[in-house]
Amino acid sequence: MSGTTREQIHLALREGFATARDLSKRVGIPERDVAWHLEHLERSAKRRGERLVLEESCCLACGFAFPGRHRFTRPGRCPECGSTRLSLPRFRIESAEP
Repeated sequence: MSGTTREQIHLALREGFATARDLSKRVGIPERDVAWHLEHLERSAKRRGERLVLEESCCLACGFAFPGRHRFTRPGRCPECGSTRLSLPRFRIESAEP
């Protein structure tokens, strides 16, 4: 792939939803670095007339969703049942509707 890491992530997110793990494998960077790139992509997407969509994590044990959470990393554990079995947040870039 050509382009910067952030450009590659941007292109991947334009294609559809992806987790930090998916993006890490696709562009060849550590998973923990993806959140940092997503923060910057969110700001640059606004300038392009796009928006970064976050599909929040949820608990796989009890189904608790994390409403209003806007972090790009996976939560540590569920506040309802204490389980650490949580889905990974998924991201996508789409055109912003006026």
